[in-house]
Amino acid sequence: MPAGFHEVRFPLRLSLGTSGGPERRTEIVNLSNGREARNRRWRDARRRFDAGSGLKSLDDLYAVLAFFEARAGALYGFRFRDPLDFRSGPPGRAPLATDQVLGTGTGSQARFTLIKTYADAGGASQREIAKPVAGTVLLAVDGTPVPPARYTVDTVAGAVEFLPAFKPAAGAVVTAGYEFDVPVRFDTDRIEVDLAAFRAGRIPTIPLVEIKP
Repeated sequence: MPAGFHEVRFPLRLSLGTSGGPERRTEIVNLSNGREARNRRWRDARRRFDAGSGLKSLDDLYAVLAFFEARAGALYGFRFRDPLDFRSGPPGRAPLATDQVLGTGTGSQARFTLIKTYADAGGASQREIAKPVAGTVLLAVDGTPVPPARYTVDTVAGAVEFLPAFKPAAGAVVTAGYEFDVPVRFDTDRIEVDLAAFRAGRIPTIPLVEIKP
């Protein structure tokens, strides 16, 4: 059976203190001449997080427990906000409609997948954005902002679609700005609560792993 996904977000107030980030898989072979052969095993990075935190109130601990039970442990995926990387641009700036290039118009293409490019002078890597946040997606065509009434946003699949009368012309550059969540699941079927103080306690570790919804 296909894995399930719930369109709900892990509570933001409970994710303070999260650690983690992207993981890649590279195969490295040492050659007899002293050089290395390196091979990329994964096309894309996979993010891992630990949302375990310090002392929390009983209400916060219960909120984590209830969220875990509602997802049936590792069975159902959910949204998680990466505290460092959750916008189309830098985290300290509001998204701009020109942040990320989605593609070039053909005159007939209406749907564009949301992507984010990480690049410098040495190279670049693209990431598909599967879970944009509703109400945050901005579009521009050749640098001119597009009114929200001229397109729709698929927040489940991570795409935008222009209405038939407003499809980008051939050669027009389509760009976007947005906020987004990471699709994850619990990387455990067990949550351990430590009641370390009066009416307070902690959950030492809450491992999360990115998934393809």
